Amino acid sequence: MQEQTVGDLSEGAILRRILDRLPTSRAIVGPGDDAAVLDAVDGRVVATTDTLVHGPDFRLAWSSPFDLGWKAAAVNLSDVAAMGARPTALLVALAMPDDLPVSFVDGLAAGLAAACAELSPGCAVEGGDLTVSDTLTIAVTALGSLDGREPVRRSGAALGDTVAVVGDLGVAALGLSVLFRRFVDAAGSPVAIDPSGWAGLTAAEALGLQRQLAPRPPIASGAIAAIAGATAMMDVSDGLVLDARRMADASGVTIDIVRALLGADPDAALGGGEDHALLATFPPGAALPEGFRAIGEVRARVAAAVTVDGVPYEKPGGWDPYRDWDAGRG
Repeated sequence: MQEQTVGDLSEGAILRRILDRLPTSRAIVGPGDDAAVLDAVDGRVVATTDTLVHGPDFRLAWSSPFDLGWKAAAVNLSDVAAMGARPTALLVALAMPDDLPVSFVDGLAAGLAAACAELSPGCAVEGGDLTVSDTLTIAVTALGSLDGREPVRRSGAALGDTVAVVGDLGVAALGLSVLFRRFVDAAGSPVAIDPSGWAGLTAAEALGLQRQLAPRPPIASGAIAAIAGATAMMDVSDGLVLDARRMADASGVTIDIVRALLGADPDAALGGGEDHALLATFPPGAALPEGFRAIGEVRARVAAAVTVDGVPYEKPGGWDPYRDWDAGRG
């Protein structure tokens, strides 16, 4: 029997399938009206948005619907956490080809719900939109509460601050290299990841693949860092050096990273993207919150925004879709 596609159903029927797989809303007004009504504890709302597009951001041959839902939630939750905030709600807009199997919608909704439950309990999908498109697109807006604190911006790093990080560095990039090395055909097009494909992977490669497809950013550590006095913070989505440059430029300083503090593979840690670790700076001598590890120091601004062991680091590194996308799909 041929599986139903989204084109076989009405918008209302698709929406009901999604809502049936999400937890009960905790909002003042949740899904089902023209807009959600959320409680803002101190009158301020942290807001961010991120879009995943089939091609540059994911390949259906590699990502399960559940993983896509998880990743769409995780990358947005991480941006809220990077402001020192507590994620409270997601708004999800889906543009889907009409020949997409209905089971995709079920899996995506389950992934969104599971990511919220595990990474940020209390946060939930509170609304969104559905439409048709030849290119599968998942656009998520995440909202968060500062709970009375000031936001931690990327522009607050000060001379002498300790540079620290919590979460993975370089792990997801290893997973991406595994995908392009092991799970493509002779023409370089993506092929499905079957269970036998995992058997030949090392433990590090398997972990990298898991983190690339379904990242697990340290969401709770954002608010913890803010409470501990972090002076600057940001989500490491595009690579440590690339994002450290952004923080250094915004703060008018130079960030010096100590290679020996980056673990077994410093080059991967410096250049890899999509780990969604949190990069933060703390006042000199301050005790680092649990999970954070020191990786460098904030110094007076010189020509280079980022140095490694005092030497300017000019390799591009990180992920830039305008530079790095190979125009492939799959």
